Amino acid sequence: MMDAEVLRLPAPAKLNLMLRIVGRRDDGYHLLQTVFQFIDRCDWITLRRRSDGRIRLLSPLPGVPEEQDLTVRAAQLLRRVTDVEYGVEIEIEKNLPMGGGLGGGSSDAATALLGLNALWRTGLSLQDLMVLGLQLGADVPVFVNGCSTWAEGVGEVLTPLELPEPWYVVVVPSCHVATAQIFSAPGLTRNNKPIKIADFLAGQQENHCLPVVSEFYPEVGVALSSLGRFAPARLTGTGACVFAAFSDEADARAAAMTLESDWSVFVARGRNRSALHQALKLV
Repeated sequence: MMDAEVLRLPAPAKLNLMLRIVGRRDDGYHLLQTVFQFIDRCDWITLRRRSDGRIRLLSPLPGVPEEQDLTVRAAQLLRRVTDVEYGVEIEIEKNLPMGGGLGGGSSDAATALLGLNALWRTGLSLQDLMVLGLQLGADVPVFVNGCSTWAEGVGEVLTPLELPEPWYVVVVPSCHVATAQIFSAPGLTRNNKPIKIADFLAGQQENHCLPVVSEFYPEVGVALSSLGRFAPARLTGTGACVFAAFSDEADARAAAMTLESDWSVFVARGRNRSALHQALKLV
């Protein structure tokens, strides 16, 4: 829904189709190579413009103080750099699991940035908003950019990709993976050889976080084995979610139906264009 004072917008999930760790900077940030693709599973963000300059979160997440919520931080950042006098009420319909590797928090932040850029009429370009998004999190620029992407550096060097758009079965283990724990683990290999996009397209689709995640969260390894009975299964990001690609929707739904007696599972379509960009008519 869209009108002059209210926007209701999707915040789509992503999958990391591979994740390589190829170095570590002096400041502690890891150098990565990864591929992002959107899926048609979303949180929903409702933004109601206020004239009094206040920023209010109407649906705080359990255990997350309002001032730490990424949508609130995105709104505060955009208002600070543009000197806009408007405020906003933010309501989040949360469908994506926290700690699942689907990018829910980063996507929510990107939706807040793009939505408020329209609602407050601040007029920033996508490139401007990507720069702001990087201040909120390494994945936020991908969601602002809105297309399937090869990402390098700490996640900020982006190259658009056109990929197949298969059906995915996604299994959601009950554990919530702490990303910081994985990246600080002594057993994480940090000097893997970089590859090229052609290597990824030829099938090099490893996730270098998988051994550490499976050690700390054995349920993830069990989920991979369960899903792997139907198709090659992979970990997205640092998890906990695992996924497998199917060319046929019926095959994907049949696998999901078999798995759902033991797991939380859903079927989603891969998308090379963000549902957010489609809603805002940016594509």
